[in-house]
Amino acid sequence: TFDSTGVIRERNFIEVHFLSAVSYAAQQSSQHNKYPVPPECPPLQQRGECHVNFIRKEQCSFSWDWGPSFPTQGIWKDIRIEMYNICHLTYLTATAIYDEKEQKWSVEVESFYDVVFSKPIEGELMVSIPSLRTQQTYKIVLANKEGSRSKVRLEINQDVSVDLWWPVGYGNQTGYNMTVTFTISREYHIEKSIMVYFRTVELVQESVPGSPGLSFYFRINGLPVFLKGSNWIPADAFLDRVTFDVLENLLQSAVDANMNSLRVWGGGVYEQDEFYNLCNKLGIMIWQDFMFACALYPTDQSFVNSVKAEITHQIRRLKSHPSIIIWSGNNENEAALASNWFHIPSANITLYLNDYVNLYVNNIREIVLEEDRSRPYIASSPTNGEESIRENWVAKNPYDVHYGDVHYYNYIADCWDWTHFPKTRFASEYGFQSWPSFSTLEKVSSPEDWYYNSSFTNHRQHQVAGNKNLLYQTQIHFNLSHAEKTPLQRFKDTLYLTQIMQAECIKAQTEFYRRSQSEIVDGQGLTMGALYWQLNDIWQAPSWASIGFVFKALET
Repeated sequence: TFDSTGVIRERNFIEVHFLSAVSYAAQQSSQHNKYPVPPECPPLQQRGECHVNFIRKEQCSFSWDWGPSFPTQGIWKDIRIEMYNICHLTYLTATAIYDEKEQKWSVEVESFYDVVFSKPIEGELMVSIPSLRTQQTYKIVLANKEGSRSKVRLEINQDVSVDLWWPVGYGNQTGYNMTVTFTISREYHIEKSIMVYFRTVELVQESVPGSPGLSFYFRINGLPVFLKGSNWIPADAFLDRVTFDVLENLLQSAVDANMNSLRVWGGGVYEQDEFYNLCNKLGIMIWQDFMFACALYPTDQSFVNSVKAEITHQIRRLKSHPSIIIWSGNNENEAALASNWFHIPSANITLYLNDYVNLYVNNIREIVLEEDRSRPYIASSPTNGEESIRENWVAKNPYDVHYGDVHYYNYIADCWDWTHFPKTRFASEYGFQSWPSFSTLEKVSSPEDWYYNSSFTNHRQHQVAGNKNLLYQTQIHFNLSHAEKTPLQRFKDTLYLTQIMQAECIKAQTEFYRRSQSEIVDGQGLTMGALYWQLNDIWQAPSWASIGFVFKALET
């Protein structure tokens, strides 16, 4: 958003100049010459671009081990000129709060304004929820500045019954229409309606009888809930192709498969409003990462200022959605430091630990505490939660099964053998690759590509040794030697068997975690979440996804 007051004419032209995202990231990296911020580049197998951690952009757009390097840029939403001479409503949020002692509900209503009037503005703010027969009017004063905030508490009429929002399988997903009207001098009106939902969430980390460590589970409306679901990545490398129908198909598919939760992974994007609206409607709980993944990040002031604006905006945009039950600072960056993924000399590690705390604790966490105290915040995933905090936010072993959440991948052991799986408190990532169906690959390949070690199959495989791992794991339980069949049929059979292998791997591990929720064995167990990696695909290639990529051209 730019203030265009000084340049507006009778006829207006908007001209936008783009600098290459790849070039910009490289420039920012080269200017950060005090010390390196790894990783510089992705593994060669990913065929990607470098320095993605220096640009606030979809991190996987520079490549990932399941996705292409398509660093897109361009304008793909509306451009508009907004005119106002007093004030403009920029955000409206509603947070339901339950008073345990009084056993009553209230709604914290926050409205944010860009005030351009020369003096502070006095007015009346009326908040109404007609179906709950609740309405109140407040006197408010807005300072003459951008980002002026009003916060009021709407007490719910105790004579009416409030229906709660529940995850799918636990109850209804009830919401109520709330209208806010700001009136100035009985002449100027700003009116907006949003949905308000009544739901509480707690992340419970407490001592476990018969086990060292702490529990790690969610209570929704006072009820412990086992999170069963998957991880979500961007549904397309080109976000303008992610239509409502695409989102509805994927999210309804998750519910149809008896999932109640998804983790929006931190290397992708903050999803569009329709995504969260659908999750509200379907009862899908969302573990929401902030968009930092598998990397260290700079903490110079210009970068931090950009991050602070990003986090503030996203919380204000998203906090009214009951489907979001937790904010998480990043994906695997605590583990990256604890395990020294980037081979940082021991003499320098304190520098990077300080940067980590500065970004995810002193800045991001502080913004979360200021903007939204209705949800828990954890600094990373995986993490030891409260134990990580005790160890100054980076635990020696963030994969400790006695605390927090765990990511687990093992491509060597038999993935049908449950004895290899960690009996963790919460499994937030696990899985195994497969190839997509031949019908999916056929659309983006030629007949000369249709054998397992073709240049096409090697090019689309972005995991190091991925194709080798797939064959190794499949051959543990299936016979891949079909000499009597044609090369094409052997290729189709191999693709299909990798899918069966993947399905059985995820089945075995998920069932293990489900069984582990009600038991402690050798001090391990009480597992209260199983989110496999991953639900959806971003293109036609081997990946951990259980739903293949379907391309639908946009109508023009």
